Amino acid sequence: MPAWVFGTAVSVNDPVGFGEYQSLAGATVEQYGGRWIAGGPVTEVGDGDWSPMGVVALEFPSMEQLKAWYNSPEYQAIKGRRLASAETGIVFIDGG
Repeated sequence: MPAWVFGTAVSVNDPVGFGEYQSLAGATVEQYGGRWIAGGPVTEVGDGDWSPMGVVALEFPSMEQLKAWYNSPEYQAIKGRRLASAETGIVFIDGG
């Protein structure tokens, strides 16, 4: 069953560092069988007070592959750039 990663950015304190993270992250996703579904700074809130400045959605063939990507040496090597340059969060959703 597929699994998804939804990531949000609430604020960016280092646009250069965050841009570097974004440019490096895509290759790691593909390396572990994931694909970019959607993402960007244009969001519209349907209801509630959730107001991220950007959202990304990634799909993996399974939760196992998603976690293999997230815990991989390749992703862990760049994850710190995301955490240092922006206030972000991610969630994993299992399609099973």
